This record gives sequence, C-alpha cells and structure tokens, in this order.
Amino acid sequence: MRLITLALAALLGLVQYSLWLGDGGLRHVAAKQRELDAALAANAQRRAANERLAAEVEDLRQGLEMVEERARAELGMVKPDEVFVQYLSARR
Repeated sequence: MRLITLALAALLGLVQYSLWLGDGGLRHVAAKQRELDAALAANAQRRAANERLAAEVEDLRQGLEMVEERARAELGMVKPDEVFVQYLSARR
C-alpha cells in the first residue's frame, strides 16, 4: 500500500512539474500572452496610422477635385483633348 501511495505522489509531482514548468505550462502561456498583447497593441497603432493616412489621401483627392471644379467653372479651364462648349440661353 505504501508503494502505491509513493508512486501516485511521484506521478502527481510529475504532472505538477509539467503544468508549471513544462513547454505547455503556465509560464510558457504567460509569455505567449505578453507577446500577443504586444502584437495587438502594435497592430492597433498601425491601424490608426493607416486610418489617418487614408483620411489624408481622401482629403487630398477631394481637394484636387474641388480645385479642378473651381478652375473649370470660374476660369473656363479645360483639360488637353477636351472640347469646351458653352451654351447661353436667350434672355427675354
């Protein structure tokens, strides 16, 4: 009976060792969790930077469209290979 108790205690110690200190143990999991948290934080920063750049590109696009529209309306400018046709209605 004493031999069985010692064998079970040794087996329990082995299981505890692999749980706390082994490759799939809590220390390993905690280290991987820290790596994951760091990667998620870096991704959030990069996502915010991408959103800022996308907003800047959109502002520049709309800004250029606005400048082009104003140049066409106020200054009568046309692009190369375009034909400008102006229609004036008769006033009564």
